[in-house]
Amino acid sequence: MDSDAEREYGDYVVARSAALCRFAYLLCGDWHRAEDAVQTAFTKLYLAWPRLQAREAIDPYVRRILTRVIVDEGRLARYRREAVSRQVPEVPDRAVPDVGAATGDRLAVLAALAKMAPRQRAVLVLRYWEDLSVDQAAEVLGCAAGTVKSQAARGLQTLRVLLSDDVLADDGRKTVTR
Repeated sequence: MDSDAEREYGDYVVARSAALCRFAYLLCGDWHRAEDAVQTAFTKLYLAWPRLQAREAIDPYVRRILTRVIVDEGRLARYRREAVSRQVPEVPDRAVPDVGAATGDRLAVLAALAKMAPRQRAVLVLRYWEDLSVDQAAEVLGCAAGTVKSQAARGLQTLRVLLSDDVLADDGRKTVTR
């Protein structure tokens, strides 16, 4: 790759890293897995960078790579587990965001998303967080538009059930606010 292409790639990575990490976190529910997935996506993007013609279409391409990396990793996780040799206290690599500033609803939704199947979670994040159309989400996931519609419907129903279970699990009281 020539120096101009290297510079363009580096500028893109710097500009989009934070947004792609947030997107990946919504897909997988774990900051460490999200960062690893973004690094894998950037590696795949680097390999394809010289072949990319339309520079304005890079974001959808990277979102597609990232979604596939996370869905595949979730599907193959049982084969790729690392064995821990000794227990080490978990220390965060960086400052943990202040969860006190986040609303209870946001935390409940993130917890419910973390309990969902990877494909349903990916569909919900693409459709309702990234605000992609059914056809755009289908293109990112590499499936039919009907699959996106059915996964979105099932995912929303699962999310409703998970959220209602979380609300009732606190004190046994019904505290649903609308």
